[in-house]
Amino acid sequence: MYFSTEPAVTTGLPFYKTVVCLTCVLILIINGVSLFHNLGQLKGANEIQGQTAKVIDKVQYVNVLIMDAESSLRGYFLSGSEVYLGPLRTASSEIDAQFAELDRLLADTPSQRRSLAQLHTLVYRKLDSMNQVLDVYRRGGLDDIVKIAGSSDSKSDMDEIRMQVVILVQEQNELLAARSATFTREYQNAVFLGISINAMAILVLALFYRLIRRSYFARVSTQRALESANNNLESMVVLRTEQLSVLSRHLISVSEEEKARLARELHDELGANLTSINIDLNAVADTVRTAQPELAAMLDRARATLVDTVELKRRIVENLRPSLLDHLGLAAAVQSYCDEFGRVARLDCEALIDGDVDVAGPMHAIAVFRIVQESLNNIAKYARARHVIVHLGREADGLSLEVSDDGVGIDVDAVAKPKSHGLLGMRERALLLGGSLRVKRGVNNVGTCVEAFIPLSRVADAGEGGAERAPDSLPAPLPFSGLHPSAGDRTRSSRPYSIRRRTLRGPGGQSR
Repeated sequence: MYFSTEPAVTTGLPFYKTVVCLTCVLILIINGVSLFHNLGQLKGANEIQGQTAKVIDKVQYVNVLIMDAESSLRGYFLSGSEVYLGPLRTASSEIDAQFAELDRLLADTPSQRRSLAQLHTLVYRKLDSMNQVLDVYRRGGLDDIVKIAGSSDSKSDMDEIRMQVVILVQEQNELLAARSATFTREYQNAVFLGISINAMAILVLALFYRLIRRSYFARVSTQRALESANNNLESMVVLRTEQLSVLSRHLISVSEEEKARLARELHDELGANLTSINIDLNAVADTVRTAQPELAAMLDRARATLVDTVELKRRIVENLRPSLLDHLGLAAAVQSYCDEFGRVARLDCEALIDGDVDVAGPMHAIAVFRIVQESLNNIAKYARARHVIVHLGREADGLSLEVSDDGVGIDVDAVAKPKSHGLLGMRERALLLGGSLRVKRGVNNVGTCVEAFIPLSRVADAGEGGAERAPDSLPAPLPFSGLHPSAGDRTRSSRPYSIRRRTLRGPGGQSR
């Protein structure tokens, strides 16, 4: 069980990051609202300035219309031509239009409307006065006009109009100045607010950068920790794999040693005992054959059973450790086993040997033989095949083996099942020698094909009779070639305890 002091991983966003994000959004909203408000104020200031200019222009234009009307009336008096009365006749309608526009422009300023009303009264009173003077001129002539001109009422009316125009213009300028001052103050406040918002935004960005930086370094640290953990795990996996390989190699070595020991015991001791029994049975059978033929027949049946037992012992010994592998080499052992397998399994088993495969050392030879043996056993159990081909060839850097049949085939997914000990054992034998093994479907998806490759880079080491030395924690295995009684003169077999000289007494007392 593994324990960790790190906090539990949460799926949601941390609260402080949420606060920072909401603060950024709020700052952006406030900045947008402030910008929109400033644009509205700027637009209002421009409209006020334009309205003031229009009011001043309209008021000045009214003053000009009155002055033109008065000038046209004087021209008519001097020339008597009706042409000069044009400005006077159109003045009333134009002045009405200007005052209507002024009423609209000054609708929201009561003080300006009062001044405008006074100007309206003065202007129309002046127009009425000029119309009355025109009527007087038409009835009485120029003398009455001279008398009227001598009075001060006409001049005072124009002075009042001019004064009222000046007052309106001045009030409009004052109103514009006041609104400009208000806009300036609001603009200054907006600038201050914008600076504050920007400062807050910079602060939040700095905080956000700090959080991102801390998160980045935390992620980098976590990534490095994960990489270190992965490296440690990979090292542990490599170490465990190496240890398992060493253990597997040791188990295979021990298994081969045990098989060789059993083969030696069966061959030497059990074989000697069976031979001694056979000699005794022959002697007894020869002795009693004449006197007791029934007993001799029973002894003959016992001898036949003994012969079958010897044959069974021979097959067991050959399965445990084939003597041909040590006597004649790998090619002969594979060929002999294939022939024996075909005879026992009653199917066509053909062995194809290409090249000098006997160059393989004991480790490689026994590995190839065990793979062939296990493959053929699987075919006999599961394949329901009629033809089997075992192709063993020598390549430049190793031995290639291919065992194919025309049976029902094998599911590739079944190879990786835990119960596939035979296939896993074959693959492990190949891997321990640096080779490879693959199980696949046969040609046209018919049958099964087992392909193996065993490199011969370690032939020199294995040919010396020494197996690969395991670590100090495991005992070094003995050479395979020295575990079999037929291995030659390198390892001397001990004299079986059951091999002894037997003395039989015949009917005449002779020793046999």
